[in-house]
Amino acid sequence: MPSFSLLEPPQPQGTRDTLYWTAPPGSASALALSQVASSAPLLVITPSTASAQRLEQDLAFYSDVPVLPFPDWETLPYDSFSPHQDIVSARLRTLRLLQDGVRGIVLVPINTLMQRLSPVSYIAGRVMSLKAGAKLDRETFRESLTRAGYRAVETVYEPGEYAMRGALIDLFAMGMDEPIRIDLFDDEIDTLRHFDPGSQRSTDKVGTIELLPAHEYSLSRSAIACFREQFETLFDVDPRQCPLYNDALKAIPSPGLEHYLPLFFDETASLFDHVTSDTRVALLPGVFEAAEQHWRSIEARYTNLGVDPTRPLLPPHRAFFSVSDVFSAIKARPRIELTESTEQRHALPPNAQALPPLAINARAKEPLAELADFLEKQPKLRVLFVAESRGRREALEEILAPLTRALPHVESFQAFLASPHTYAITESLVDSGLWLTEPAVAVISETELFGEVVRQSRRREKATDDNELAVRHLSELREGAPVVHQAHGVGRYLGLETLSAGGQANEFLALSYADGAKLYVPVDSLHLISRYSGADDELAPLHKLGSDQWEKARRKAAEKIRDTAAELLDVYARREAQQGVVYDAPADEYVRFAASFPFEETPDQQAAIEAVIDDMVSPQPMDRVVCGDVGFGKTEVAMRAAFLAVQSGRQVVVLVPTTLLARQHFENFRDRFADTAVNIRLISRFTAGKEMTQTLESIKSGQTDIVIGTHKLLSKSVELPKMGLLIIDEEHRFGVAQKEKLKTLRAEVDILTLTATPIPRTLNMAMSGIRDLSIIATPPARRLSVKTFVQQRDNSIIKEALLREILRGGQVYFLHNEVKSIENAAEQIRELVPEARVAVAHGQLPERSLERVMSDFYHRRFNVLVCSTIIETGIDVPSANTILIERADKFGLAQLHQLRGRVGRSHHQAYAYLLTPPPKAMTRDAVKRLEAISASDDLGAGFTLASHDMEIRGAGELLGDEQSGQMETIGYTLYMEMLDRAVKAIRAGKTPNIDAPFNTGVEISLNLPALIPDDYIHDVQQRLVMYKRIANTQSEGELKELQVELIDRFGLLPQPLKNLVRQTRLRQRAEQLGVSRIEASESRGRVLFGGSTQVDPLTLVTLIQTSPQHYRLDGSDTLRFEFAMETAEQRFKQIESLLSTLNQKVAAA
Repeated sequence: MPSFSLLEPPQPQGTRDTLYWTAPPGSASALALSQVASSAPLLVITPSTASAQRLEQDLAFYSDVPVLPFPDWETLPYDSFSPHQDIVSARLRTLRLLQDGVRGIVLVPINTLMQRLSPVSYIAGRVMSLKAGAKLDRETFRESLTRAGYRAVETVYEPGEYAMRGALIDLFAMGMDEPIRIDLFDDEIDTLRHFDPGSQRSTDKVGTIELLPAHEYSLSRSAIACFREQFETLFDVDPRQCPLYNDALKAIPSPGLEHYLPLFFDETASLFDHVTSDTRVALLPGVFEAAEQHWRSIEARYTNLGVDPTRPLLPPHRAFFSVSDVFSAIKARPRIELTESTEQRHALPPNAQALPPLAINARAKEPLAELADFLEKQPKLRVLFVAESRGRREALEEILAPLTRALPHVESFQAFLASPHTYAITESLVDSGLWLTEPAVAVISETELFGEVVRQSRRREKATDDNELAVRHLSELREGAPVVHQAHGVGRYLGLETLSAGGQANEFLALSYADGAKLYVPVDSLHLISRYSGADDELAPLHKLGSDQWEKARRKAAEKIRDTAAELLDVYARREAQQGVVYDAPADEYVRFAASFPFEETPDQQAAIEAVIDDMVSPQPMDRVVCGDVGFGKTEVAMRAAFLAVQSGRQVVVLVPTTLLARQHFENFRDRFADTAVNIRLISRFTAGKEMTQTLESIKSGQTDIVIGTHKLLSKSVELPKMGLLIIDEEHRFGVAQKEKLKTLRAEVDILTLTATPIPRTLNMAMSGIRDLSIIATPPARRLSVKTFVQQRDNSIIKEALLREILRGGQVYFLHNEVKSIENAAEQIRELVPEARVAVAHGQLPERSLERVMSDFYHRRFNVLVCSTIIETGIDVPSANTILIERADKFGLAQLHQLRGRVGRSHHQAYAYLLTPPPKAMTRDAVKRLEAISASDDLGAGFTLASHDMEIRGAGELLGDEQSGQMETIGYTLYMEMLDRAVKAIRAGKTPNIDAPFNTGVEISLNLPALIPDDYIHDVQQRLVMYKRIANTQSEGELKELQVELIDRFGLLPQPLKNLVRQTRLRQRAEQLGVSRIEASESRGRVLFGGSTQVDPLTLVTLIQTSPQHYRLDGSDTLRFEFAMETAEQRFKQIESLLSTLNQKVAAA
């Protein structure tokens, strides 16, 4: 900390001295507490888990001493669930650090402080230490881990897990942030390294580690004996009828066993026993009231749950410390009580003030006016701006540039105080800022600058009614209203439906046409939909799908994708001319191998297998992509191909992007080929020395049939004399150099590529000219950690489920699928659980309102979302881990699977409550559906939610990124249909019809990626809305306004999005000139003019005569140009300049 004290807060002196602080505004409380902690350890008690989490961020920002959170279990008193391992790990870490004498700020919610803990001696007596060079017997170590409560798993992801594989032991020790990989040399620890649980790759070396026990209770023989004696003494039940008791005697950690912790020890401890005697206590406002409320809830649950002979409950005083117990301990120490009252004896110095409104108003003429005014009135003020991340910092720097010029970056608050800077910026999570008048220092966080912008209700200026209608969310339409689809004409809106198309769950607009024909429009094609206006709604003429009725009405001349199709066909022709490996047709050995597959092939999987076999036995080289989500059975397709290649005397290479995937494939292949004579080897960065030499020799001699590994397989040291098949998993994850190497291999061997990138079935039609595509869209089931309960609707169940989630700081979906009564349902939740902050979301909300609610819920401004099924395709909210579904009997099984899949996406235990009416009110089928979903925690996997940019990327992997901009301009589905037509025409020796019956406006292809990256806007729905809004802007002013909003809400525009915005502006200008198409590459381009162009051909002739080296006419409707346009900037500038020239000529005319 600096030599001066920023707040100079009064501090308690004597043992029982009590000071009262008036809680200062903003994050000044955290600053004051951190200053107190710099002179003595501090125990900070908060009224709730949520307030503890918020304060932890602020304390970590201001404090120069460690902040030690002691989190709540996130379960209800007497719960039948155990806390998550991450929570137990964090608690054990804090207790261990306190034992080690670490002095800092311990942060604990009051309800957690009331828990009885294990004795101080428990952890100290059970710590195991490991260090490099020490002896370690694997079997003895395995027994020690088991006794300590660690679980043996295949792959280590969470605290409390371990895996042993030969000389390697992976272990996620409790209390550690990262797992450890122990590399043994004989019976000695050679190295200890951290590894990333995501990639499973080793990172930095460590010298020593400590292993804490895996639970807060002990399952040692003596502890189990203590448990048995106390259980039988305390409860008047037959222990043999208690599953939890019987499990405990077998050292099995049953769910909820933590709530019987006092029975494992002769005496328990409180958190006060774990902190040093000179530790001071600070209480936030509302702690005493929260303690009394918690004690009442403990007693109420003890009474309500009653006497269950199979699961008896400890009396409250045996399981918890009472309010008087806790406050007696508090009063025995020097303490600070923060209060909202200004009448107490000891207020903080009055130099902490509330910051004035500083929000950046993107729609105002001067967006930074409030901030500029504040800084101008405080000329001596030093200001530290705080952004949440590096990306946000860069965006903030650009936004603040008019006021602050170049903002220096500092590492921390302390570094800023020690620096000479007047203004600076740092990256941190701060809940709110502060303003000190003496010394003149302010911290301004994103909350002050952007917090209100998300919820801004001010409407933007209307452009035209048509544009407003086009941009408005289509779910506002009432069912039966007529709409216009640019490609198919007038139909009636039937509603939004969730379907699986191309292997992806997606929301579609259902439209009804003449003769009852139906059309399902993907949400990424909504820019093709508009409201019908003209005749009376009831008399609107419905067009007939597949007829020329709409074509005649809307036909417009436009250049199509002839050149692209020709290029694709050129690639196809080159492939056809090549001679590949011809494999033997499947024989009896293959039939037996296929029969040993333990599952029944899905239809898509079987079709993919047959297509691969057909490719392999044909003379042309195979270049097939098999697309399907993780677990959909792509690997089995690859194994069948590998077996066929080996049977024909060829070697197979399986190339994967990561060591983890390599090992997984190796183990899977080895198991699958266990009953065959096929020799399989693995090459990864862990393959070294003698093993590597032997492997390379085996491959070179042809003894190895299948070799699996990372890009090391592409090195010259790997010689494959009989290579015939290359299987590539997730090719897009390889680097440029590896991809170039793969391109050279394509001419020599058969290639089978596996990918999980969503590629819709429409792509299959068009891509047959380049790489054959098989889509495995049939989803198998996979397990997710979601506990599912089918319960008759009861307020007590709803209250318990909501409280469990809210008290652990989480969020809840409450699904009520009747819009007319959804507000009433929300009000009932508010009355039932006053702690809940409730928001409402449904499809009939205006688009901006819905977007705002979902954004606020995502940012945790609400903890309960009462909603309709609109959340099926909503944003991913990791902190939402409980869902309650009212009238679950009305939903289909697939929809229940999908809804339940909205939770269980983080490290917290997730819960799904399917609420039903009495059994008599349900149909027999409904009962069967509910029984089926409750019988298993398996969730139907399905593809991840369809999103516009993922479709673009999926196509981009095959076509190349240069096509992405064009796809966005004319619409993905339409693009693919048109490309398919062009390919078929050229194959048939015909010229593609350039007068296709679609009104797609101006088509632009600049060979640049133009999309919204998912790391910029995470939420699929928000990205789709933004695509639609960008595509529907009509002027440069609207586009600029949208850019300001994007920067305001999401940060600095990434380059692909800048490309999209700039490309949209080109389209707007081109439309005004009657241009139908613009193309450009690194050195040349062309502009095509529609039949209604305003540009006079004589004007083009003049332009060509002036610069013949750059321009030439091709026919009567095409202007070709040649310039150096290697960069995106050069390309845009050249075309913008050309359009300006043409526009001047038009204006002059």
